[in-house]
Amino acid sequence: QVQLVESGGGLVQPGGSLRLSCAASGFIFRLYDMSWYRQAPGKEREWVARIVGTASNTTYADSGKGRFTISRDNAKMTVYLQMNSLKPEDTAVYYCNAQRRFQYYWGQGTQVTVSS
Repeated sequence: QVQLVESGGGLVQPGGSLRLSCAASGFIFRLYDMSWYRQAPGKEREWVARIVGTASNTTYADSGKGRFTISRDNAKMTVYLQMNSLKPEDTAVYYCNAQRRFQYYWGQGTQVTVSS
């Protein structure tokens, strides 16, 4: 059974940091590109960052460039999102996504709230 389980969300003050984790199981993790998406209240889900299976390439949406870092540990079947200098507009539910060709898997999401 495929599972993606996010953790690490919470309430943080503006300028603070959080590290999200997504633990995968039930599929060959190293073959899948992994991404983080987010969805704020009343908005569509948007892509945040992506890392290829070999971890040799990462890409970021403009909203997170210079502040967010995506990484993965294929031995632990886990992908991470380090988020620094958080802003109130980063408040959203963050979702982990696994993708290989036309196969997609999603996690259940973890809430990140940036507020003073």
